[in-house]
Amino acid sequence: MIKQTDSGVVVSLRISPNAKKNEIVKDGDIVKVKITAQPIDGKANKSLVEFLSKNFKIPKTSIKILKGETSKDKTILFETKDEDKLKLLYNSFGT
Repeated sequence: MIKQTDSGVVVSLRISPNAKKNEIVKDGDIVKVKITAQPIDGKANKSLVEFLSKNFKIPKTSIKILKGETSKDKTILFETKDEDKLKLLYNSFGT
């Protein structure tokens, strides 16, 4: 699920820690983000934000975990108004 807000784009995704490589995988209506980090002491969340930041060229400070700090299901806010970045987000997370 992806939704436009006043401050950017909100995306629902499922994180899969301990993966072989960092990647985004669409599985039907669910978008999975595979992360190599372990879900210990917030390492997977930190790794997730770093991966999304590099992948979409959005500063780490502009990516917020709104829901799901300790869950595999997360709601992420990308704070950006850049049309090219928004297009890339919709192409990657839109269903």
